[in-house]
Amino acid sequence: MLKDKTVTFVGAGSMAEAIFAGLINKELLKPEQIIATNRKDIARLESLKSTYGIQTTTNKEEALSQADIVVLAMKPSNVIDGIELIKPFIRKEQIFISVLAGVTTHYLEELLGMEAPVIRSMPNTSAKVGESATALSAGKFASEEDTNLSAQLFKAIGTVHIIPEDKQDGFTGVAGSGPAYIYYFVEAMEKAAKDLGLEEEEAKEAIIQTLKGSLKRLESTSKTSAQLYKEVMSPNGATEAALNVLASYQFQDAVVAGIKRSSARAKEMGQIFTESK
Repeated sequence: MLKDKTVTFVGAGSMAEAIFAGLINKELLKPEQIIATNRKDIARLESLKSTYGIQTTTNKEEALSQADIVVLAMKPSNVIDGIELIKPFIRKEQIFISVLAGVTTHYLEELLGMEAPVIRSMPNTSAKVGESATALSAGKFASEEDTNLSAQLFKAIGTVHIIPEDKQDGFTGVAGSGPAYIYYFVEAMEKAAKDLGLEEEEAKEAIIQTLKGSLKRLESTSKTSAQLYKEVMSPNGATEAALNVLASYQFQDAVVAGIKRSSARAKEMGQIFTESK
């Protein structure tokens, strides 16, 4: 379905790069089928062209005239100005895929000013290694075929979950921001390892393998996460001592609160954009 499609990314930041890098790595699209454009950061575009072999341009007409799929990947705060710049060159036959946290399909349909198919997506940066968890929600004018085509694109970079749009902000809090939570936790493990006298490389290798093993165990069993961490513990042992300290700092409560705040912020961002229109 994608073999004859051209995909234009409006915005060439880290999320856009993560997506098209995954598409190229999985050989779902050839580099020449991908066009990236931004406002004026020519150095960034040249770097992406050199690294991936994709087409790049700051000329919006050139970028959009060829596009079958338009990925809206500008900063959410720039969505109004960004769409105003591309409006003269878009057409309702194109599929518009948004990776803008908090921005609803209805709002984007209004900004586009036509009955065009809009798909709201929330991937995460693990797309770059083909392991994103991506949520998709279809707008009012998007057909099942449009949704399936978008899903095919994102399946090349991980798993896809088609969900009602009112669940998107929750998904953002859990999975969209999720990789940052993991890296933040790993940073703490690295700091502890250094304090305990472990060499940086051996600590990193041990932490990565520990994460890999834990994830594989979690994936391969029907046991709950609580059952699994209790398996590691023995009465009055080292693991129990560590978890008691984490509990004293209300570690789980902090994680839950952080995820909920991420979700709430995504919703707030959507409201801000609506009010500013």
